Amino acid sequence: MKYCKSAFLLLSMLLNAGYGYSQVAGDEDKEMFNQAKLRDEGAIKEAKNGWWTASMTEHEARMKWWRAAKFGMFVHWGIYSIPEGEWKGKVVNGYAEHLMRKEKISRADYLNLAHEFNPLKFNAEEWILDAKKAGMNYFIITAKHHDGFAMFDSKVSDFDVMDQTPFKRDPMAELAVAAKKHGMKFGFYYSHAFDWEHPDAPGNDWEYKNPGGDQLIGGANWFDQHPEWLPKAQRYVEEKAIPQLKELINKYHPDILWFDTPHKLPFSENLKILHAIRETDPNIVVNGRLARTAAMNFGDYQNTGDRPAEFRTVAGDWEAIPTTNESYGYSKHDNSHKSAQFFIRLLANSSSRGGNLLMNIGPKADGSFDQKDQRILDSIGPWLHKNKSSIFGSNRSTLPIPAWGVTTQKGQRIYLHVFDWPKDGELLLGGLKTQVKQAYLLNDPAKKKLPVKRLGPAVLRIAVPEICPDPADAVIVLELNAAVSVDPIRLLANKEMSNRLLAFDATLHGKGFGFGDGKTDRYFVDGLKSEDQFFTWNVKTLAKARYQVIVKYLPGADPEGRYRVELGSFNMEVPLASQKTGVVSQDLGKIEFPAGTYQLRLSAAKAQGIELMKLLEVQLIPLPPYSFNK
Repeated sequence: MKYCKSAFLLLSMLLNAGYGYSQVAGDEDKEMFNQAKLRDEGAIKEAKNGWWTASMTEHEARMKWWRAAKFGMFVHWGIYSIPEGEWKGKVVNGYAEHLMRKEKISRADYLNLAHEFNPLKFNAEEWILDAKKAGMNYFIITAKHHDGFAMFDSKVSDFDVMDQTPFKRDPMAELAVAAKKHGMKFGFYYSHAFDWEHPDAPGNDWEYKNPGGDQLIGGANWFDQHPEWLPKAQRYVEEKAIPQLKELINKYHPDILWFDTPHKLPFSENLKILHAIRETDPNIVVNGRLARTAAMNFGDYQNTGDRPAEFRTVAGDWEAIPTTNESYGYSKHDNSHKSAQFFIRLLANSSSRGGNLLMNIGPKADGSFDQKDQRILDSIGPWLHKNKSSIFGSNRSTLPIPAWGVTTQKGQRIYLHVFDWPKDGELLLGGLKTQVKQAYLLNDPAKKKLPVKRLGPAVLRIAVPEICPDPADAVIVLELNAAVSVDPIRLLANKEMSNRLLAFDATLHGKGFGFGDGKTDRYFVDGLKSEDQFFTWNVKTLAKARYQVIVKYLPGADPEGRYRVELGSFNMEVPLASQKTGVVSQDLGKIEFPAGTYQLRLSAAKAQGIELMKLLEVQLIPLPPYSFNK
């Protein structure tokens, strides 16, 4: 599915192949942007000096609703939903929507499958209302995925739902009407660069021997190595992709268009598509996976990762796309569904970092939602409707990250999203200098005041009930006397709660670092190869504390490398673990230091120009007897 901050900045988060259920070659590519060549320079110059720069004058206006929306539903539904992750009795792991490519299915055989598509349980209004009840504010569905099959009434191609299925209805039209009726912003995913049914498009190398597929015919940048092949792809863009996009815009009037796999076409073709969209309707929001190079994003916002578990804070507008299990299209064999709590916390985390969350489900071929997906939606909704003021209208937090959760901000209010409730009824917040007018639980109708005591210039202790009011995410409101003023140094928990210092949140020193995609066990920073590269985190504690030090990483390629960890008087040179695969969790022993401000530093101690590790995090786990910040 996905090969996936502002419109002017570099997209630096590269997506890598996932682990677990979806670790299947070809499901995702490492890089999702074009390496622009001389051929593209004319198109880039024309865009910058003309239509694109003109289109950006309306950028703030068209992004207004998107920034307010915060939370949306992504839907992957198509002909690939029929086999449910299985083909001819064989379980096909990974992204179910990639079935055609994985099993090298011919266009004719795929059409035979389409002739079975008759989703009699499909009800557009129910889908939109399910999203609305879950607290979502925008809805994006696959109008055409990589298989090339249009899930709308297309006059450009007969490879579509009206011409080839017994359903004989236009589900995109019905969804567009329902979305408008219920005030839901609406849009389409359109695969512009991959089209496995079309003889001229990139991707199908089993039937047409086209470039851009798993065989890498002509190389990853085939259009540079074989420019003589480019006219075919240009013909596909001009005769199918752009005309179908214009159909979608003119017939259904979407608020947003969502693209993927831009590197399968040369950058000039991606710009041509974006230009056509802007000419047809300049008010449509376009995601960040249509036209971008390593130096510039021509879309309206940045896309970070597929299936994220952790986020890296990036500047500008950004969006992440988790899915309820590990596939985007429906697979009856993928039962790796996360909990509603996982998504509630992911939404709070994305909001705290200024991003949107577009959560995917893959409906069944009959048009119904899997009950496991439905339970997740039904559980998120009640929490979000009770706590909506802590998410919607909020801004990215300027406070340092607390050990117990995350924070969001809105004017002179701070919302504390407490994932790990303190057992002793005392919650510490570091970093806030502004005086607090009052504190209370967001869901307490009486707004009973919680006692607040200042323990230092930028540390508060809040007395909270001993019983957690919401184990998924209990929200406390702080009303302030003035604008937020912050000390950025992170306060360490010195009892009960572990301190997770993520590589994503470190200050990076030196050059050559890269970033994982944020998936489970892939929230790493890589490229640690030389002794002039290092990570730092600034931390403090108000009392003497003892910690167990754990370093988590994925092994690099250097078997002889060593790294160094420094914190106060703790200075240890550590040989890399002998473990070659999987997550290494290396115990460095105990550390003790008095109250004060410190810098934790992790660096290469012995490096030979070979990567030592892909660092995930450093954990400082409090050890008894605990000291107390009182």
